[in-house]
This record gives sequence, C-alpha cells and structure tokens, in this order.
Amino acid sequence: MSDTEEAARPSRLTLVLSSAVSVVVLGGALGAPLIARLAGYERAPADLSEVATYDITARAHSDADLTYPQNPPVGGDHAPVWLECGVYEVPVREENAVHDLEHGTVWLTHDPSLPARDLERLAAALPDNAIMSPRADLASPVVLTVWGAQLALDGAHDERLELFLTEYGDGHTAPETGVTCHGGTPDPTGAAPAPGVGV
Repeated sequence: MSDTEEAARPSRLTLVLSSAVSVVVLGGALGAPLIARLAGYERAPADLSEVATYDITARAHSDADLTYPQNPPVGGDHAPVWLECGVYEVPVREENAVHDLEHGTVWLTHDPSLPARDLERLAAALPDNAIMSPRADLASPVVLTVWGAQLALDGAHDERLELFLTEYGDGHTAPETGVTCHGGTPDPTGAAPAPGVGV
C-alpha cells in the first residue's frame, strides 16, 4: 500500500462514519413524529368536534322543580328569576341557571373536588357574562354549557376551554342574545331578589 493510499484511509473512515451518523440523525428526525403518533404521544390539534348541540324550543317560565334530559341542562323551561353572574362555591339551582342560558350566559360546571389552582384558572378564563358552579354528578371534570350546546372537558387545562369560549361566549345560540346575567339573584338556591329584579 502506498503512502498516498495510507493517508487516504482515515479520510474515508471519517466520511463513512459521518455519513452513517447523518443517516441515523435524519432517520430519527423523520421517524420521530410517526413513532410518537403510533405510541399515542402526539395529540391532534384541539377542536370543537365534540360539542353536543340540541334544538331547544321550550322556554316558558315555571316555579316548579323541573327535570331536564341533559346534565347539566342546556335549555328549556326555567325559573322566572335568573342567577347573578359570578363564581359560586356551592351548586346552583338549575332552573335558575337555565334562565341565564336563555340570556346568552356561559355556565361552567365542575367537579367539586378540583384543586383550588384549577378553579382559579377556570374562573380567570370566564367572560363577564358567565356563571361557574360545582356539580357533583358530572361525567367529566369540567362541562361548558350555553343554550343548546355543551362540551365536556378533561379538566382546567383542556385547550378546548378557550376555543369554546371564543366560539360560544358571545351568547349567539341563546333566544335572548345580548341580555346579561347581571341583575339576577345572588342566592344559589334561586330565592327571589329584591322586587322588580328577575323578569
């Protein structure tokens, strides 16, 4: 073997090794998303495809205790008095909350066992025209409801929270779009407020 051939050997070895490393790195970069998807680590972008919608036509006032087919209810006949906007630390009477839904209010219900930091996060995300209250019998940790539409969330950090509020927070699905929940009773049991309030 000549001196020239001997001197060329390390260069070839370096070239082969660097090529092999490049293949491994490139393969890893291209294959990682596929592996992650197959392993279930990569999530699809959040969307509102799981929003359940309902055609609600009944909306008469009633002083009776009513039964609703959805949990929480998404509309229907309801109490003459609505609830004041805000965050409630105890469950609210649903007949009154449905009146809020008629006004275009967002009703956020949550599992009572959610930690305080999650409750703070949820409350901070709410629009002005909203009610938040615990509810013990939910199928999901958090449920967002407006008149005729509802979305179950995995928790306070679910990316769909913001998407839902952006899409439905203006109350456009409600029969009385643009009417506020302010001026209602602050009593979660639905007790009537001062005379002249809650029409």
